[in-house]
Amino acid sequence: MDSRVDTTIFDRLPLGRDPASVRVRIETMERLLERLFVVPGINRPIGLDTLIGFVPIVGDLAGAGLGAWMVWEARNLGLSKFRLARMAGNVGLDTVIGLVPFVGDVADFLFRSNTRNLRMLKRHLDKHHPATAVFEGRAGH
Repeated sequence: MDSRVDTTIFDRLPLGRDPASVRVRIETMERLLERLFVVPGINRPIGLDTLIGFVPIVGDLAGAGLGAWMVWEARNLGLSKFRLARMAGNVGLDTVIGLVPFVGDVADFLFRSNTRNLRMLKRHLDKHHPATAVFEGRAGH
């Protein structure tokens, strides 16, 4: 019996600091946090951010840490201080609302701070590093 853990998603993550590698890492993190699977019946994707948000305080802080990592990666790409502040604000708002029982769980489901931050980062990358742009068709998603 093979006891190895399937790490295929992590094996494919590039470790470089170049914009293309950062883009892949952040897109993967956003998918993990916001769109891990679709909830049957309502056909709405959820991810780890929503799931760990059910654990009081610790889950919200863990989600904030993962969201802050995305902001850190964006900082390393040279996003403006204004954009970084907006991204940090999204993570902070998600965290503060997440600390309120039940309301925070609903907010995690509706307010996807990581998806919002990924959109800002993609706009920056498409403008300043166009070679990192990828075609986002149906086949890969």
